[in-house]
Amino acid sequence: MSAVSCLLSEDQFRCSICLDVFTDPVSTPCGHNFCKKCITEHWNTCHKCQCPLCNEAFTTRPYLKVNTLFSEMVFQFRQSAQQKASGSGQQVAKPGEVPCDVCTGTKLKALKSCLVCLVSYCETHLEPHLTASGLKKHQLIDPQGNLEDRMCTKHDKPLELFCKTDQTCVCTHCPALDHKMHEFVPLKEEFEEKKAELGKTEAEIQQMIQRRQLKIQVFKQTVKRIKENAHMEVAESVRAFTSLKKSVDKGLNELIKTIEEEQKTTQKQAEAFIRELEHEISELKRRSAEVELVSLSKDHVHLLQSFPYLNAAPPTKDWTDVVVHPPSYEGTVVKALHQLEKKLSEEMKKLFAEAELKRVQKYAVDVTLDPDTANPKLILSDDGKHVKHGDVKKNLPDNPERFSHYNFVLGKQSVSSGRFYFEVQVKGKPKWNLGVASKSVHRKGLITMTPEYGYWSIWLRNGNEYKAFACPSLRLFLKSRPQKVGVFVDYEEGLVSFFDVDTAALIYSFTGCAFTEKLFPFLSPCRNDDGQNTAPLIICPVNQTV
Repeated sequence: MSAVSCLLSEDQFRCSICLDVFTDPVSTPCGHNFCKKCITEHWNTCHKCQCPLCNEAFTTRPYLKVNTLFSEMVFQFRQSAQQKASGSGQQVAKPGEVPCDVCTGTKLKALKSCLVCLVSYCETHLEPHLTASGLKKHQLIDPQGNLEDRMCTKHDKPLELFCKTDQTCVCTHCPALDHKMHEFVPLKEEFEEKKAELGKTEAEIQQMIQRRQLKIQVFKQTVKRIKENAHMEVAESVRAFTSLKKSVDKGLNELIKTIEEEQKTTQKQAEAFIRELEHEISELKRRSAEVELVSLSKDHVHLLQSFPYLNAAPPTKDWTDVVVHPPSYEGTVVKALHQLEKKLSEEMKKLFAEAELKRVQKYAVDVTLDPDTANPKLILSDDGKHVKHGDVKKNLPDNPERFSHYNFVLGKQSVSSGRFYFEVQVKGKPKWNLGVASKSVHRKGLITMTPEYGYWSIWLRNGNEYKAFACPSLRLFLKSRPQKVGVFVDYEEGLVSFFDVDTAALIYSFTGCAFTEKLFPFLSPCRNDDGQNTAPLIICPVNQTV
């Protein structure tokens, strides 16, 4: 097959419609060959179904099948042509590549394009431009299609200059004729300048793309947080309303139970009276029957002997004043509603408190204690989370940040804007102080712990005496003894609040504060008091599932 195909010329393998080597060749009834796609499209656009070469008309459109044998010959011919091209070190032009304009038959890939000849050449056909003295002066460029676009339409000369005045490509004749007094530079010089500008533009575009990609990530994170927050809020809403619904259902069930119990009690009393009356009626009927029977008797002795017994009525109760009082439900519903209202009010206060605690817990900060501020008698854990009194004063540098007189220590973290929250375990301690303090608080000698002097704090003394150090100080009366205290700061709002974390109850709030500098967590475990107050204060991780 290969030998046969090599004996045929390339023209014999060309479709007369597309003038290229056959693709899926088919034969018409008249014996001519075409590409299946070409002849099909040709007949789709013609009124008559006839052969494009001999014009033989067909009454019905022929059913075309690919000529297997001829298709094999075309394939062998293509391989042979490619082998010839590869043998010469050249490649056949692929779709999208610039072909040699001189090659006949199989088009080889162009190596250069000439701006003077307006022709593209493969390696073989380019040789004259590299050897002939007249052709050596021609301007060669990398292979380009549409070479006519690189010629001046007015002077039919290559575009070699760039007019900076009109911002257009021109030939060497244009400056003298159509662009007098304009500024010109070689195309290459303008090319390099514009290429550099495009490089900057591309860099700017890449930066814009990166910024927008980062913005997309921000928006995606925002959407994710929105979904998470919405999910949390829905879950919290369901929990809150479910709790309220349970209270309402419980109140309704208790009301129904009360009404039913009263109804059952009264009903049992009435049924007992009925049974008693029915028994008396039964006895009376029996006596009546006996009286009637004796009355009909003609036995004088029997009647007289029975008279004392029969003349007296059977013992019965005096039912004149006996009544069954229907239970009075007047006010029962109103009373139950009042009780429910009170209970719901308490429940809602609790839910509000829990919601508020959850809100501030979102601003939790991982607080650690600063050993440089700790009084020498305080003992801090290695992780900076525990602090207790050690009785013995350690030999530490008396740096300006250290509290020298009181058993105080500050946290390393601070807040100067926004919101800030942390929690401290106070379990097992009859005495403690905690809150926040300004950066510039006095740390040597006697200290006044009030907002005027940069302290916003509460304390516990004697196990049950709670106090807020306001101006003046305020005694606090708590329903339960906190085991863990949450401290919240809203810097812009001038707010410092303390929460009983376990019950979600608000302990106290400093409001209307005017903060002017950084605020730091402030803790004091107080003295050990001969072993009565040895438990440490512990900064706890915030659990937001309360």
